[in-house]
Amino acid sequence: MATLPRRKVLRGGLAAFAALFAPPALHGCADTRRPPGSQGTDGETGAEDVTEDAGAAAAGKDATTAGQDAVAAPEEMRLTSLLHEVGPLQAANELGMRLPEGFTARIVAKTGEEVLPGKYSWHMHPDGGACFKTDDGGWIYVSNCEMPGIGGVGALRFDAAGTLVDAYPILENTMVNCAGGPTPWGTWLSCEEVSAGRVFECDPWGEHPAVEVPSLGVFKHEAAAVDPVAGHIYLSEDEKDGCLYRYVAPGRDAERHPLLQGGRLEVAVVAGDRSVTWVEVPDPGFTGDVPTRKQVAEATVFKGGEGIWWHEGVVYLSTKHDNTIWAYDTVAATIDTIYDRSATPDPDALYGVDNLTVTACGDVLVAEDGGEMRIVAIEPDGSLVPLMQLEGQDESEITGPAFDPSGTRLYFSSQRGQGGFSGITYEVTGPFHKLVPVDETC
Repeated sequence: MATLPRRKVLRGGLAAFAALFAPPALHGCADTRRPPGSQGTDGETGAEDVTEDAGAAAAGKDATTAGQDAVAAPEEMRLTSLLHEVGPLQAANELGMRLPEGFTARIVAKTGEEVLPGKYSWHMHPDGGACFKTDDGGWIYVSNCEMPGIGGVGALRFDAAGTLVDAYPILENTMVNCAGGPTPWGTWLSCEEVSAGRVFECDPWGEHPAVEVPSLGVFKHEAAAVDPVAGHIYLSEDEKDGCLYRYVAPGRDAERHPLLQGGRLEVAVVAGDRSVTWVEVPDPGFTGDVPTRKQVAEATVFKGGEGIWWHEGVVYLSTKHDNTIWAYDTVAATIDTIYDRSATPDPDALYGVDNLTVTACGDVLVAEDGGEMRIVAIEPDGSLVPLMQLEGQDESEITGPAFDPSGTRLYFSSQRGQGGFSGITYEVTGPFHKLVPVDETC
């Protein structure tokens, strides 16, 4: 197991979150939210200027830094992770959940029940999710519906005090929406996990209709991660012989966000020295007879791609069929592993790696599909820290881990709950992070 240098703190902090929450006026002057399908104005630089962007990242001049500075001002504070201080899991509470000392939990939604009187009935099979900061100090948690024949995405809106104030659908009538990914411009990319799966860009606020994004390819999608520096989107594929994809945009809008129309889809080819090259997929829309993953003969197989997340120049990817967590260095163009179950003798090690997210200091939180029904953090030194475990729900899986803007609330679901049918979405509150001056390192 190799350990990558993941505590590369960027000035302004909120490194794991700046590209995630994107509220109105994040950059201090204008509404940066981009409605789904809106491409804005083609900017002065294209997404092909990767060398310039990569150099800026290496020098600590990440494109998200301006937004981080705006979030931190005037307090000049940033989030730092406290996971290294988390103690062992305690006995199960009244919810059947084991938590470290000092952490509490509540249920925020259940399948088939109205979240609030007269509001959205929470969907079946809640899966991938993310949080988005709102301009009133609150936030929105979105959650996919992986149920065949129903699909779609639901949203929970919280006020600044953490009170649930609204619930509504933001995508309907799609197929097996598994995971996805947040964008720097405040939308949610929801991915269909079927052989002819598509990606839809959704508005967490529910003010604009979701739109299909054909440029992101047609295949058994799992999740998506936006690299705001290079303007690329990375996509995982849930097939035993699946691939790792990268979308390269044809340009940027006025806010330097990648355009989602007219770019090219590429597939990863990994050499023996772990260097990665990217080869264009000839028919990303799968309009012919050859599935997208089989169109480039030399493409490297990733066995059951699941969660994927960009953090400070590294793209993290989980693959469930070999229980591995990968880390792709976007600047060096090399890939390595930070967790490989086959390489550890620990019987309590991670199993069934699935959805993932990353803390402000580079701890990779991994949800288990089955396994011990836990969320476990892989710290930058490679050590494992269990953060939560559910008892009595062995027929389910943990999905959709995502932090609120404060980094103190973690949302996730038990996809099928007790009995393997009715999903439950939870909120765990505790000292995952704290605010510190921007000059303090993780």
